[in-house]
Amino acid sequence: MDQQKIGLFLKKLRNEKNLTQEELAEQLNVSSRTVSRWENGVSHN
Repeated sequence: MDQQKIGLFLKKLRNEKNLTQEELAEQLNVSSRTVSRWENGVSHN
């Protein structure tokens, strides 16, 4: 899977659970910015 597909998949799952990026970030102990980057396929390697 490429980063774009993974991001779309994560967003779909998050929306199915009716979670905001902020709520998911809190549950995963990461920043909402990180969740946004994941969903948009942005990586800083």
